[in-house]
Amino acid sequence: MRKPKLRGLLFGAFLLLLLGFSGAFLGIAVETFTKFYYVETIHNLEIKAGLVTREVAPLLAQKNHPGLEDFCRALAKTAGARITLILPTGQVLADSEDDPALMENHADRPEVMGALAGSVSTAERFSYTLHQNMLYLALPHSLPLPSATTVVIRLAIPTTTMSRSLHHLYWRFGILTVLILMFGAAYGLWMAQKISRPLEDMRRQAARFAQGELDQKIAPVGLEEINSLAESLNLMAAQWHERIQAHVRKQQEQTAILTSMEEGVIAVDRAGQILEINQAARKFLNLDNPGVRGRVLAEVVRNSQLQAILTRTLSGSTTVSGELIIPGEPERFLQVQASVLRDAQGQDQGAVLVLNDLTHLRRLENLRREFVANVSHELKTPITAIQGFVETLQEGALKNPVDAKHFLQIIEQQSRRLNTIIEDLLSLSRIEQEAEKASLALTVALLQPVLGSALALCQPAAAAKKITLELACPGTLQLPMNDRLLEQAVVNYLNNAIAYSGARTTVRLEGEMIGSEIAIRVADQGPGIAAEHLPRLFERFYRVDKSRSREAGGSGLGLAIVKHIVQAHGGRVGVESVVGSGSVFSLYLPANR
Repeated sequence: MRKPKLRGLLFGAFLLLLLGFSGAFLGIAVETFTKFYYVETIHNLEIKAGLVTREVAPLLAQKNHPGLEDFCRALAKTAGARITLILPTGQVLADSEDDPALMENHADRPEVMGALAGSVSTAERFSYTLHQNMLYLALPHSLPLPSATTVVIRLAIPTTTMSRSLHHLYWRFGILTVLILMFGAAYGLWMAQKISRPLEDMRRQAARFAQGELDQKIAPVGLEEINSLAESLNLMAAQWHERIQAHVRKQQEQTAILTSMEEGVIAVDRAGQILEINQAARKFLNLDNPGVRGRVLAEVVRNSQLQAILTRTLSGSTTVSGELIIPGEPERFLQVQASVLRDAQGQDQGAVLVLNDLTHLRRLENLRREFVANVSHELKTPITAIQGFVETLQEGALKNPVDAKHFLQIIEQQSRRLNTIIEDLLSLSRIEQEAEKASLALTVALLQPVLGSALALCQPAAAAKKITLELACPGTLQLPMNDRLLEQAVVNYLNNAIAYSGARTTVRLEGEMIGSEIAIRVADQGPGIAAEHLPRLFERFYRVDKSRSREAGGSGLGLAIVKHIVQAHGGRVGVESVVGSGSVFSLYLPANR
C-alpha cells in the first residue's frame, strides 16, 4: 500500500480546516444576515405603518370610509406593501388589494389579535386572498373621542420579496466563500509545498548521505524549524564523514602495516573462518586465490600441523607455537605462533596466527653444516697426508734418502694446498665483510689493463700445458671497480679454465658492453659440465669431479670467491656449458653505479 505524502496530508488537512471554517462562516453569516434582514424588514414595515397611520388618521376621524379604499390603494403603491384597515370586530374597513365586503372576518388573525391587545404584532402565513405567503405587521390606532375606537392598521408584504433579496445575498456570500476557498486552497498548497519541498530535498540528501556522499550539505530554507533540522543533518553528516575518514585511515594504516609486514598474519573467528590475511601469509601458504576471506582455514590450507595449532588455541585459550613444513619447490619452513583474538570487552572472538619464514634460516643452517663438513673434509685430507708421511719418516724412512725426499715433496705439496685453502677462506671472509659493510672502494678505470694483468699472471700455468690465451676487449671500455678484486676474480676464472682444459687448446678472455652492463667472459675448450651441476657450481667446495679437482690442486672455493667479488660490485655471475663442447664462465658488472 502506497503511503501518503506529507504535502498531500498538509494540503488535505488545511483544505478540510478551511472548508470547516468557511462552512461555519457561511452558516453563521447567512443566519445572522437573515435575522438582521427580517428584523430590518419588520422595522421598515413598522415605520411605513406609522406613516400610513399618520396619513389615514384624518380620514378615519372624518369617518370617510369610501375614501379610505382609494387612499389605501394609492398609499400602498408608495409604501410598497398591502394596506388593510380592520375594525375591532374583525370587519375589514378598507384594503388596498381586495373588496372589503368580500373579505372574511379578520378577528382571528394573530397579528390583529395582538394589535387589538395594544401592541405591534407580526405574523407570517399563507394569504388565501393573494394565494402566497405574506409577512404581516399590525399596530393599533385609537380614534379620538367621542367614538374612542381602536382601528388596526395592517401592512403586508410577500415573503417572496424577502426571499429574492436574501437569495441575492446568499449568492454573494457563496461567491465570497468560493473565492476564500480558492485563495485559501492556493495558499495552503503553496504552504504545503513550502514545508514539504525542503523536507523532500532533505530526504534525497539523506539518501545521498546513506550512499556515502557525506561531503555535500543541505541548503538552508526560510523556516526556522526546517533550518534547524537541516543544520542537524549537516552536522550529523560532517561527524559521520569525519568518523568514516578516521575509520578509513585506520583501516588503511592497518592494511599498510599488514601488507608491509614480513611476517604472515591470519585472523580467524571461533568457527575457523578467515577474517583477515595479509600478503605475506598468502605467499607463505601458496594461496593465489584472492577470495579466501570468509572461508574456513582448514579448507583453504590442508595442513594437519596448522589445524592442530589452531584447534589447541581456540579450545584452550592459550598461546600455542610450533613449526610447519609447507611442501613445494622449494620446500618452506614456517614458525607459527597462535594466540586468542579478543574484543574490547575481553571476549574470545577467534585466534590470530603469526607466521615467520624460517626457510632461509634453515637453508643457512644447512649450508653452515655443509660448509663445516666440507672444510673439515678439505682440511683433513692434506693434514692426514702430512701426518702420515711424517710418521713414515719418523719410523725410519729418513734412512732412505730417495724415499725421504719423495715424502718431503708430498708433505710440501699438501702444506701448500692447506695454505691455499686457508688463504681462500680468509679471502672469502674478507670479501663478505666488505660487501656487508658496503666499504668496498670502487674507482672508475679502464678494463683492458686489468684483464691483461690477469692474463699475464696465468701465462706460466697455460704455457706448462701449451694452452693459448687470447684477449679481446676494447681499449676504451671502463667501469667502477676494485681492480685488485676484479683481477682476482678473472684469475680464478682463468685458472679454472686452464686446470680443466686439455693440452694445446685455447682459452679466450673477452670484455664487451651489453646494454647497461659490461660482460667479462672466459671460454675454454674443456670437457664441459653436465646441466644438473650448473646451478651449484658457485657453492663453496662444490666439485663436479672431486678426484680430478684435487689432482688439479684447487681449493674448491675459487668460483665462490668470484661470485662474492662480483656481488660486492653489484653484478652477477653466469655459466653456459655443453658436455664435450667446453664452457663459458661470465660475470656482468654495472657500467655505472
